[in-house]
Amino acid sequence: MSARSGSARRDEALLVLADGAVFEGEAIGALSHGGVATGEAVFNTVLSGYQEVITDPSYAGQVIAFTYPHIGNYGVNPTDDEAARPSCRGIIVRDLADRPSNWRSTGSLEEFLIRFSVPGITGVDTRRLTRHLRDRGAMPCAFGTSGEADLLAAARTALPIDRVDLVSEVTTASMVTRGTGPYRVVAYDFGIKEAMVRQLGEMATVTVVPASTPAEQVLGMEPDGVFLSNGPGDPSGLTAIIDQIRVLAEDGTVPVFGICLGHQLLATALGASTYKLPFGHHGGNHPVKRLSTGRVEITSQNHNYAVAEGSLTSSEITHVNLNDGVIEGLANTDTPVFSVQYHPEAGPGPHDARYLFEEFRALMDATGARARSESRRDVVG
Repeated sequence: MSARSGSARRDEALLVLADGAVFEGEAIGALSHGGVATGEAVFNTVLSGYQEVITDPSYAGQVIAFTYPHIGNYGVNPTDDEAARPSCRGIIVRDLADRPSNWRSTGSLEEFLIRFSVPGITGVDTRRLTRHLRDRGAMPCAFGTSGEADLLAAARTALPIDRVDLVSEVTTASMVTRGTGPYRVVAYDFGIKEAMVRQLGEMATVTVVPASTPAEQVLGMEPDGVFLSNGPGDPSGLTAIIDQIRVLAEDGTVPVFGICLGHQLLATALGASTYKLPFGHHGGNHPVKRLSTGRVEITSQNHNYAVAEGSLTSSEITHVNLNDGVIEGLANTDTPVFSVQYHPEAGPGPHDARYLFEEFRALMDATGARARSESRRDVVG
């Protein structure tokens, strides 16, 4: 990628989908090598929180189209980063704000894109694009300043994210310890968001470990709980990780809590299967019903795959999506294991489901975590 000033005159650009649909626009952010950037095109319906979306590692391999027309109007700031840098392949917007206005802003979105070598395109008819993706499904795309024929060829040869290990691109290279709470939680980093670490850190000392960490090593750390994070891509291609999660789930002595990709991996470890949704769930306003109470929660979501209904044998369904009936939560009937497909930590999105972190705490208490924590403090003292 090469850089240019965010205030420079923008070059004409095209967005071309793998099925041949063409959208006109202007290039923004970093300039792609050869005038072409590729990835799987998906749309996100959030009204705010574009920085959190762009820095969510779950978007590795994808190009994010924002359905809200005005993006960048309140700028960016380091506090809203969900990771050290974006992992997405690019962004698509209708109207990129040139002059951000907010007391928290430390720079413009375009400056942010240039700094992290993220290409983008503005001026796109995102309403037409969203309708197209809803009708045809998420698909590879190419965009940039190159010609239409070159972009179409690039889109049609772009690799899909199916059965590709994208987790290895975003996971931490070494263990990192965060938080000051009394419990001890080991968090698998499949692409973990900063908001998740903050939520866990309020109740526990959190050791974030690489995705390839063996289950025996995790259990040897004597955690009070194990957390399975969000992350990008197809869970069915992560067989080695699934094998380790199966060990943790079947052990039964330590509570396990999974979110998003962690939910899919846990379900697969418990014998379920997953499938790819036509255009995924990406947004901050998905209604989910909690079956035990009948309460409806408005949730933040970002996933392309889901757990297949009827494939769960040793677990019960705890939450369902009211838009399309997708399984949104499960709890194992034999061990202290549960997970949800959506994002209770939000970032961005509503906080309706943050009670799930308290349920994780209660599960750790019920399995003796409090006694173990007090015993540790006595030994240290």
